[in-house]
Amino acid sequence: MSRNNAPHPEIVGFQQRKRFDGFPYSQEFQLLQLRKSIVLSSLKLPFREALGLAAKMGAEGVEINARTELRPAEMSQTGIRQIRKWLGDFNLTVSCVQFPTNHGYESLERIDERIAGTKAAMRLANDLGCRVISNRIGPIPSDPADSRWGTLATALHDLSAYSLKAGAWLAIRTGTNSGPEMAELLKGFPQGALAIDFDPAELMIFRHSPEEAMKALAHAVVHFRARDAVRDMSSGSTMEVQLGRGTIDFSTLLGLLEEHRYRGFLSVERNQDGSAVVECSQALEYLQELFS
Repeated sequence: MSRNNAPHPEIVGFQQRKRFDGFPYSQEFQLLQLRKSIVLSSLKLPFREALGLAAKMGAEGVEINARTELRPAEMSQTGIRQIRKWLGDFNLTVSCVQFPTNHGYESLERIDERIAGTKAAMRLANDLGCRVISNRIGPIPSDPADSRWGTLATALHDLSAYSLKAGAWLAIRTGTNSGPEMAELLKGFPQGALAIDFDPAELMIFRHSPEEAMKALAHAVVHFRARDAVRDMSSGSTMEVQLGRGTIDFSTLLGLLEEHRYRGFLSVERNQDGSAVVECSQALEYLQELFS
């Protein structure tokens, strides 16, 4: 089966941005456009019903989980054509394919299986018209002599090389590692080989600064998770809260994305039983207000 391996606009922009460091070319500047997406699992409905509700809520894209919703090993070409038809019926695109794993790519435990599964998810993403697959990579070892560093680097080089064949790129989800640590990691790979799935709430939960991380990583961001968080000063713990009710400065984060000509989606998700649909709808409204 032939594939269209031409990268999507957000990938093209991501691969070219570093040519314009410091933003010297005003003719290249574009205002950030609101492209709304919903993590489909938040809606807690059968797949097709969830697509219909996402469209009704005003989303343009949906994020799909390749482990719990559409498993690559179970998807025939007939099934893929059916999913694409449903997406077309609701005028939706797949903003991101998530492939969560129990371990990162620094762990040798079942690493070959994890890499093979990631590659299968890349192929599925491309078949669904998506160029972004997201996963956490695990902690980045601070010592290059650490054996886990070699395991991580080997796995990421393998996946980044395969992305050219698969037509979908691995976007590393932020959280465990700080922005500067991740930026240092990216320097070890060819420009455009790896991308960033930016999750500000996850960064806060791991006691990292979302603003610092965005300054270090904005040039590589191809997917943005509109998740909020707040730190309890008495206990020192951080928890995710409904979008707009936390302390994350989204205006600053989105402004940095705009400077780097971000063209991807802003995805909302909530997992609270009984209120997730309402809170996702309110999150989309909050994003609309930010852009008004």
